[in-house]
Amino acid sequence: MEAQYRNHDGDTSFSSLRVYLNSLSDTPSRFSRRAVSVSTSYDEMSRVRAVSGEQMRRTLRWYDLIGLGIGGMIGAGVFVTTGRASRLYAGPSIVVSYAIAGLCALLSAFCYTEFAVHLPVAGGAFSYIRITFGEFPAFVTGANLIMDYVMSNAAVSRGFTAYLGSAFGISTSEWRFIVSGLPYGFNEIDPIAVIVVLAVTFIICYSTRESSKVNMVLTALHIAFLVFVIVMGFWKGDIKNLTRPDNPENPSGFFPFGVSGVFNGAAMVYLSYIGYDAVSTMAEEVKDPVKDIPMGISGSVAIVIVLYCLMAISMSMLLPYDLIDAEAPYSAAFSKSEGWEWVTKVVGIGASFGILTSLLVAMLGQARYMCVIGRSRVVPIWFAKVHPKTSTPVNASAFLGIFTAFLALFTDLNVLLNLVSIGTLFVFYMVANAVIFRRYVAVGYTKPWPTLSFLCLFSITSIFFTLVWQLAPRGPPKWFILGASAVTAIAIVQIFHCVVPQARIPEFWGVPLMPWTPCVSIFLNIFLLGSLDAPSYIRFGFFSGLAILIYVFYSVHASYDAEGDGSLDFKDVESLERINIVLS
Repeated sequence: MEAQYRNHDGDTSFSSLRVYLNSLSDTPSRFSRRAVSVSTSYDEMSRVRAVSGEQMRRTLRWYDLIGLGIGGMIGAGVFVTTGRASRLYAGPSIVVSYAIAGLCALLSAFCYTEFAVHLPVAGGAFSYIRITFGEFPAFVTGANLIMDYVMSNAAVSRGFTAYLGSAFGISTSEWRFIVSGLPYGFNEIDPIAVIVVLAVTFIICYSTRESSKVNMVLTALHIAFLVFVIVMGFWKGDIKNLTRPDNPENPSGFFPFGVSGVFNGAAMVYLSYIGYDAVSTMAEEVKDPVKDIPMGISGSVAIVIVLYCLMAISMSMLLPYDLIDAEAPYSAAFSKSEGWEWVTKVVGIGASFGILTSLLVAMLGQARYMCVIGRSRVVPIWFAKVHPKTSTPVNASAFLGIFTAFLALFTDLNVLLNLVSIGTLFVFYMVANAVIFRRYVAVGYTKPWPTLSFLCLFSITSIFFTLVWQLAPRGPPKWFILGASAVTAIAIVQIFHCVVPQARIPEFWGVPLMPWTPCVSIFLNIFLLGSLDAPSYIRFGFFSGLAILIYVFYSVHASYDAEGDGSLDFKDVESLERINIVLS
């Protein structure tokens, strides 16, 4: 397991500066060897998993996964997202937007579920992409995903200070202090956020089972507050607000902005469902992956869909859509009503619980991603170690927890929020592509080019549709082009479905309606990527470039060393692939 490739004088790539510089000169050949080298399910669950030393304990059941999924998805952001999407895009039909976005999230969750059942390891999307497209694509997507996790968690922890302050009527400025020597956006110190992150880090290092129990309690409290707000909305609301704006000059009816408004609203609120992907990283700690994972991931998404739709109806009944506060819809609605101001504090307390649960689940997920990336040797193996007493990836958890706390200490919320989402959506896109590729391609038995050509052609069509939707002016030509693009995309999928047979059928659990289900997920993620702003793409380009540099100057050489003496060559995987087909 520790065998490594040696240079001609017996040294590894990092044994000395001279040897390292010599290794750098061999980077092109090593890159060509390792970049697209795929691992196998058999190897991921045996040799690679053994790198961590101790095994993670299988202590979680389906109800733990449902709790973790709900806790990861329902954060404080839903209070803001609902109001913004309703006021600006969908009006009362925001409930339809949530239903559409929820259905799409469920389809994407199916892709994760198939992989998690087939490959119950802690690596989540990193492992799925590594066994499908190779080491380099997996590393770039995994690195972006971890950075998204870290910055999102830092932003969420700073949001906790704000919501907790609103719940108790304390100004955020009383808990933060300004350092004049630091630049704007980085000069507001938040010690409460640091304490919260470090406390959560301690919990996830101590025990996954205990983390699940804490999450269960916090999630139950959060749901109780959500149900309270929903009930208050139905009680105090007026059904006429579902069709009548306050200003008669504004569009009226349940669909004031038409079908386009519903889909624009769905694109905005879809981000409220992000979080279920972290549950897939718990697969290695699930007692019965075949039964528990499908129930845990799909069940949590289904429950959240119901809660979000009820919240949307409740909010739409409280006020006409043109009076809804885009930034704080529930708090503003109740604060304007005499005698109901106390409900705003309830909203603040509920949001605080939501922040804690989403933070706990996300930090569990990010640590397991880093642990499995360490197992693959593309980052130092130190991150892969599992503590013998706690059976948790303590090194990865502690490192990322401290890094998150450092960012949360001084970085402004708006600075952080401009840098998240794109990495997660890109990983969703890659996983949907990967599940199609894995179903239709068996290395050594089928040619990959028909499937790769289909995936490229469908993605190009989806990108074209998205660009027309975003950039073309309203009018009949736009709708004609969009319709033609949709028909073309459907035809591409149908032709592929009829012409290319599936190479493997999952034995235990598989995505239904293949390839239609993952294709919908591919289209949706491209559509959402098209709605993001320029700073998101700048961030993605920066961190992708940084990841590529790390891979070229460190990861490819560490991975090359770890490949051993040639007895296991991931490029020649035909014999192991036969085992893999049996396992599938």
